[in-house]
Amino acid sequence: MAKKSKIEHSEFSGEFEDDGVTVLVDIYRSAGTQQDWKLEVISENDLVTTWEEPFATDKDAWEEFLATCEKDGIRSFLEDEDPAVH
Repeated sequence: MAKKSKIEHSEFSGEFEDDGVTVLVDIYRSAGTQQDWKLEVISENDLVTTWEEPFATDKDAWEEFLATCEKDGIRSFLEDEDPAVH
């Protein structure tokens, strides 16, 4: 049985609320490594939006999340029309 790798979560991870909508921002990488960070946003309806490309730093991932909120609005994470991949 393969061991599950442990995950390191960024200090930027957590709930984010805007315009009456709360999402969970998860920025993570394998624990104990210097690997790039991955970004996922989970909506109140459990829709998961995942970025395909990793980020060199957790701050880069956080800034991408904020830029997406600014450009598309936080409600874009509630829609299930397009594939939930950036």
